Amino acid sequence: MVVDRCITGGRVVTAEGSTEAGIAIDEGRIVAIGDAESLPEAAETVDATGLLVMPGAVDVHVHVDDMFSADSYETATSAAAAGGTTTYIDFAWQAWAGDLSIWDEPGTLLDGVERKREKGENALIDYGLHGAITREDPAVFDELADVIDAGVSSFKMFTTYEHGLSNGFMHRAMEHIADEGAVGVFHTEDDSLVDHITAQFKEEGKGDPEWYPKSRPDYVEAMAADDAVRMALETGLQYYGIHTSCRAAADVIDSYQVDGSQIRTETCTHYCTLDDGIFAEMGNLPMIAPPIRKPDDVEAMFEYLKSGTIGVVSTDHCGYRLDQKEVENWWDSAFGANALQVSFPVFYDEAVNRRGLDPELVVEVMCTNPARTFGLPGKGTLEPGTDADIVLFDPEGTDAIDPANNHSVSEFSIYEGREVQGRVKKTFVRGELVADDGDIVGEPGHGEFVAREVPDWGPAGHTRVAE
Repeated sequence: MVVDRCITGGRVVTAEGSTEAGIAIDEGRIVAIGDAESLPEAAETVDATGLLVMPGAVDVHVHVDDMFSADSYETATSAAAAGGTTTYIDFAWQAWAGDLSIWDEPGTLLDGVERKREKGENALIDYGLHGAITREDPAVFDELADVIDAGVSSFKMFTTYEHGLSNGFMHRAMEHIADEGAVGVFHTEDDSLVDHITAQFKEEGKGDPEWYPKSRPDYVEAMAADDAVRMALETGLQYYGIHTSCRAAADVIDSYQVDGSQIRTETCTHYCTLDDGIFAEMGNLPMIAPPIRKPDDVEAMFEYLKSGTIGVVSTDHCGYRLDQKEVENWWDSAFGANALQVSFPVFYDEAVNRRGLDPELVVEVMCTNPARTFGLPGKGTLEPGTDADIVLFDPEGTDAIDPANNHSVSEFSIYEGREVQGRVKKTFVRGELVADDGDIVGEPGHGEFVAREVPDWGPAGHTRVAE
């Protein structure tokens, strides 16, 4: 048997451990792992000497080609591929009418799925979708089964913004989603407090960016998380909290979490690497919701990553241009920042080089856990039979983050100038080389929509302490 490709000479790193080994790939899947002598003959051999051979990152929280991102699927997936991400999950929006909306009238979740699948035709990497419920219309409950049949097995809800939901409607939605066995995904900030403090700051003329994090303090996030998690427990819903940013909110998750079988959460690379001093340095560019917080909150993210309370690291990527950010008052700025291209090496450098943790932890929280949490059994692992989504990573390579290298439409980076040790050398998606040392070599359209299973989290959870 002659396979398509073998990768030899590197150190294979998974969530379970690492070993010197090679990988054989055929027809887009991993067919064998072992020493070079045991692998089948290959049409092509890739020398990975001195490199780590890792699963591609699975980013389960990105915004692409909608009201929260100017990126197209081609630009966003190019950025992802250059940065070692081989699968991401974007949002399919139930259209609503409002100041933040790009639609003139309401629409259905199934419409949202179809819109994003059309936009995904030029994807370079594989992608999935979360459904986003944005209106208090009970008709959405009748759609859930059909949306799940379409391969979308998780549903996002907001507690704030104009598309936020009341606790009463959210509770009803949780009951219906739990009946389907699907996952509820939650943005938790107390809307009343956010609106009140923001209005107060506007009256007082506190438009400088240093005031922004004070407009959404940590207890605003913790209060809403407490409500949402309590309701999830009562309804039997598999609960996933997105972008946990602070010790106060992580404490809430931890207090309810028994074994990871019902309550899970993520943090983002920026909450693990940056603190609120960045607002004085970069103005509105790092304005993200929830805000980047205090140094102690950065420490809390790693404490809870090591304990397993936080099981996933994502990006919350939003591809904004400078003109959407550089405004006089922070409340007129777009919320969000791009990160797909640099998240994997930035988090690796912080976790492994600066904090002495294992590369296995990086794989666990950026590849394996996100795939398992969201019903992607063929992703986030290097097991034979799974998709050959593979990153060759140079642990000694160095970079200074430079937005001039962005494949995203975004013209800035909140990590600009950061010296990072660890560089993505090659990215393979289903066995095909799509990015080579920062250059895009794959063809748009290689990426495919991945229909996700309804996951059964079970009691396994995220419990390994990797250090």
